[in-house]
Amino acid sequence: MSDATISTGPDVDRPFPPIAWLSSAALGSVIVGGILMASYAPRLAPIPLATTLMIIGWALLLSAIGLLLRLREFAWGTFIKVFKWALLAYIIEAGMIEFAFLKDHTRGASLVIVSLMLVVFAVSVPVTIAFTTARYASVE
Repeated sequence: MSDATISTGPDVDRPFPPIAWLSSAALGSVIVGGILMASYAPRLAPIPLATTLMIIGWALLLSAIGLLLRLREFAWGTFIKVFKWALLAYIIEAGMIEFAFLKDHTRGASLVIVSLMLVVFAVSVPVTIAFTTARYASVE
């Protein structure tokens, strides 16, 4: 039996900051940027637009993490357990995507931007999954 149980009491409807929304928006931003970069590979993509999307993604992800770290009554044990396994899966996936860009001879600024977008991708999804799971788990 798991050490975290699903809460059905009055805490279920407790308001939380928009952590999942922010991390999902960060993901959306870097997905659009990644599609833009992939559509130009191996040619030079429009760097200013891709950089803007990457910066937006980072800002949204850091905002979500900042709000997450301010939570006091939260099922941190459940969050960490889910986050670490989701992070492992998404690091592997981001590595495979990075390999595809390297195989397509992406270099220079384009590769740096893609790599930074992949970091947002690899962290934002686990944050969303783990937060959504832990928000409904009992607080230890």
